Amino acid sequence: MSDTTINAPANTPFIEVIRDFDATPEQLFRVSTDPDLVSQWLGPNDLEMEVVEYDVRPGGRYRYIHRTADGTEYAFRGVFHAIEPGAMVIQTFEYEGLPGEVSLEKATYTATENGVRLRTWSVFPSVEARDGMVASGMEQGLNDAMEKLTALVAKEAGR
Repeated sequence: MSDTTINAPANTPFIEVIRDFDATPEQLFRVSTDPDLVSQWLGPNDLEMEVVEYDVRPGGRYRYIHRTADGTEYAFRGVFHAIEPGAMVIQTFEYEGLPGEVSLEKATYTATENGVRLRTWSVFPSVEARDGMVASGMEQGLNDAMEKLTALVAKEAGR
């Protein structure tokens, strides 16, 4: 059973993801935005990741590539729009295999009694685009990433 909650209400272009971590908002933010650390957790377990660019600042761009064992590539890119260190990131997200299907994502880092809650909201250009993302295997990749992120946050925090 995953500790990650994924809400994708039918007939809406939205996805919400919630996960609690044993860390401070600042620790989780750092692991979520440092390109050397992002490359260690973002994406499914069975894919290698290369961070091409990851400039976390308003107007900064990112691009990364996931590769299968046989060399098939899945590239993603976007632009960071708003950054509040330790609190929030707003960015766009686009899979290069479906150009023009850009979603808007907001991640918040909220202190809780036991650590920090990461909540992301994604808004897609259409219900069909959102459904395509859900059908792509997003849930497994997201759960893999959240497990790796949990382990990396603990390692970085010295736990």
